[in-house]
Parts: sequence; structure tokens; C-alpha cells
Amino acid sequence: MKEVAVLGIGMSQWGKWPEKKYVEIAKVAVENALKDANLEWKDIQFISGGETSFSGLTGMLPGGVLSGEMGWQGIPVANVFNACATGAYAMDIARARILSGMNDVVLCFGGETAPKGFFAPTSSDPQDLDVLRFLIGVTNPTYFALYAMRRMQKYGMTDLDMAKVKIKNSKHGKLNPNARFKKEFTLEEIQASPMVASPLRLMHLCTTSDGAAAVVLSSMEYARKHNLNPVKIAAISTASAVYPDAVINVPQLSTDSTVSGDPGMSFQKSVAYKAYEEAGLGPEDMSCAEVYDLSSAYELDWYENLGFCKPGEAERLLNDGETAIGGRIPVNTSGGLGAFGESVPAQAIAQVCELVMQLRETAGPRQVQGAKAGITINFGLMGNASSVIVKK
Repeated sequence: MKEVAVLGIGMSQWGKWPEKKYVEIAKVAVENALKDANLEWKDIQFISGGETSFSGLTGMLPGGVLSGEMGWQGIPVANVFNACATGAYAMDIARARILSGMNDVVLCFGGETAPKGFFAPTSSDPQDLDVLRFLIGVTNPTYFALYAMRRMQKYGMTDLDMAKVKIKNSKHGKLNPNARFKKEFTLEEIQASPMVASPLRLMHLCTTSDGAAAVVLSSMEYARKHNLNPVKIAAISTASAVYPDAVINVPQLSTDSTVSGDPGMSFQKSVAYKAYEEAGLGPEDMSCAEVYDLSSAYELDWYENLGFCKPGEAERLLNDGETAIGGRIPVNTSGGLGAFGESVPAQAIAQVCELVMQLRETAGPRQVQGAKAGITINFGLMGNASSVIVKK
């Protein structure tokens, strides 16, 4: 088994603080993770940092900037940017160092001081596909709306279904001290919010946020020497797009496992199923999940891509209360992006932090009783995607 131990997790409070520097926010998450692991900065042997283009040069060289803030000690640093999957890639690099025997204990972190509004391209090159998308009017909310329209036409999703996703996640987020929005939204408030990109209203979309998350990983041998029985990373599946597109008929992914190769499997579903294969687990083994709810409609797609129900049955799963705390498979017990907003390099790590709390049974009023395993999933720009499975 290619398992590594999660010794510590840490997050900053998420919000919007234009007066704060990037490294201030990142440092909070890192110090919290070190404290949780009962380790000191000098114990870390390798740093894997999630980059951000929105926080200037400091965001592009996060590991070095953090080292300068915490105290230079000469250890190797890797910085990575893979859009929404950045945090998982940072963890995958760190995991490889551990499994190869190069390091025993490593730090992974990501953070961002994001611009207000949606993420616009930082380039002006018309050959940049992201620039081209914005030039023709397909901003992120428009892109999300196309997915929502497809679900409405294919499966009959309604405005009420999307509102119920928001209501559920806001109930969860209200209980999370690190969430940006600790407010339980009503159906009336959601339906009265402005239309941004039909059929998506403002309350169906996530915002951009300033926030950071960190994990300390180690070999199982290192953990046992410290008399720990930690939560384990059982799988990390990472992927990028395969020609001709990043959504349809993409069976071949870059993961640690051999490709099972189902040409009829969607890109998003393939990412999750490669994680299941690597962990030796399936959807039926999951106690909870953290999914990338860029919009409320997206969350419903993830239920199906993760195998929690058949295509077209996500709305029923939601309406039966099965994805709320207390249901069969609670989803986004953290509150999700709807409660936190999006901090791109931190998000995949923040998802893991929530699942670790659930498996440790330290999630307080958000606790999923008897949680034994959980899965994360996201995807973003250029088809970069990830899925992580943690287990007891």
C-alpha cells in the first residue's frame, strides 16, 4: 500500500483582507499545521508549495517566501501551479518524496490573496485559451452556467434544486469557524439574489477569497515512531486534459495506477475512479466527500461522478437529505466553496483538512458519525483535476 500519514492540518480564517500580505495568511495555516502535528519548523525536511499568479512574485515562489518568513534552513522547496488541482499536486509531489525514501516528514501548503470578482486571465496573449474564452464573453460564471443548463435539459434540475444545495451547505458552513460566510441562507434570499449568468443567481456561485491551508505528511514509519495512529492518504489521483477536449471521452489519466480505460467514462468521473482503484475502495466505502461546488449545480454533477448515485438521480439524493450531515453520504460538511469562497492553491488541501477532521472525529457540530473514509474532487483550468482519498 502506498499510504502516507497526515500528522497535522492547519487553515487560516478565510475572508477578504486587502491589507494583509500573502505570506501572513499562509503562515497562519502552516503554524497551525505544525502545532497540530506537534512538530517544530526545524523538523520539516521538504516544502511543497501551491503557487498563485494573483499574489505577485511572493505567490509564484511560495515555498521560498514562507521559508524566509519562518527562518531559512536550507531544505529543498518545490512550487507548483495546476489551477484548481494545485494543492493536490503539491501533496502528490510531497508524497512521492516520502514513498521514495528521500524524506520522512514534509510540509504542503497553498494560499492566496485573490482579486475581487471572478478570476480574470493575467495574460493578454490571444493565443492563451483562457484569454480567448474571456474575449468572447465566456467568463467563469458563464462557463458554469452552461453546465447548469445542460443538467436542466438532460435531467430536469430546477432552480429549487440549486437553492437546496446552497441551503444545505450554508447550514454546514455556519458551523465552521474557518468559513468566510457563517450564515444560513433561506430559499427566499437565494431566489431574490441577482441573476448573474442564467440560470445561475449570485447565491448559486462561489466568490473569490483570501485563505490558506496546510498539511504535514510523513511516512508511516515516522508516525509510528511518534506513537501516532494517524489518518492516512490512501490515494491521490491527478489528471490533465487529453485531446480533443477536457470533458468528454477522456479515459487516460496521469496517476500512480494503471489505466483501467473506460472510453465511455467522463473526464470528471475518471479522476475519482482512478483514486478508488489506487485506494482499493469504492463509492460505497466513503463516509463523506468534499466536492468543488463552483456553482450549486456543479455539486449535483459530482454526486454522480463520484458514484454515489446513478446519472440523473442526484436531485433525488439531495432532496431525500442523503447528502446533508446525518444522511447516507454527507457532502461538503465544511460548507464547501459556497461558504468559503475559492482560494485556488489552497482549495484541494482545505478539502483534505476537512476530511481529516471528520475521520479524527474532531469536527464538532459538523461531525459525521462513524466516519472511516472520505474523498475529495475538483477540476479547473486546462483540465487540471484531482481526487484524494483519506482513510482511518
